Amino acid sequence: MAETNDQYLASERAAELIRKRIAPHTPELGVILGSGLGAFGDALGDPVAVPYAEIPGFAQSSVAGHAGRLVAGLCGKRTVVAMQGRVHFYEGHPLSQIVLPIRALILAGCKTLVITNAAGGIRDDLYPGDLVLISDHINLSGQNPLIGPNDERFGVRFPDMSTIYDPELRVLAHQQAQAEGIDLKEGVYSWLSGPSYETPAEIRMLRRMGADLCGMSTVPEAIVCRHMGARVLGISCVTNKAAGLGGKLSHEEVAETAGRVRDTFIALLSRICSAIRESQ
Repeated sequence: MAETNDQYLASERAAELIRKRIAPHTPELGVILGSGLGAFGDALGDPVAVPYAEIPGFAQSSVAGHAGRLVAGLCGKRTVVAMQGRVHFYEGHPLSQIVLPIRALILAGCKTLVITNAAGGIRDDLYPGDLVLISDHINLSGQNPLIGPNDERFGVRFPDMSTIYDPELRVLAHQQAQAEGIDLKEGVYSWLSGPSYETPAEIRMLRRMGADLCGMSTVPEAIVCRHMGARVLGISCVTNKAAGLGGKLSHEEVAETAGRVRDTFIALLSRICSAIRESQ
């Protein structure tokens, strides 16, 4: 039990520092910004930035396109705490450290989190530049952040994942996309550990299993959100066709595509964050 107690206390320490450092902002809504999508944090009003290196328990990402800082600011009248970048399992971090920032944001006061990522498109109608709501996920990593002794202060031993991506928030997101004139699609996200991209054979398997998107993040974060009773909305930016469906895969392509849809992504996320406040 000592390990889970340490995780809870570590999350509390991080949450306490976040609350102090971003004052007078009060944490309300957390946003996790994936590869190349950090520009949303720069668009917040009255921003306060805290480097991850200054937050206890936060690891620094080694991946290009992840700034590695927490930015709190206003999105309309809503206080948003945005993570500009995340750490990944493939970087060698234990899952307990990967999800500690999520736990800290929730303990700091964020009861709703919007988790974004860059993803490969598997379904035929998904193209680079498309924004896709995550309706469900498939965990093919063989990992789960809840493995080990359960600390009831975080949540129950066997949390229900039937509606992990909040149905009401997805309806709200579609409404805001329509109002902004954005074609927002929806699909199932599959998590594989990386860092190598999937093979064409693996993509054919994923397609048969019902996956529409694939990527190397998001799922452990979403699991922890639901474990702690927070609401989750997931958004993928399709940055490339998955292996065997297009050309050669590269991180440079991911960054280029994310940059191309920057304005659309910021517009959609801004509307969603403002609308979530009005719906609560």
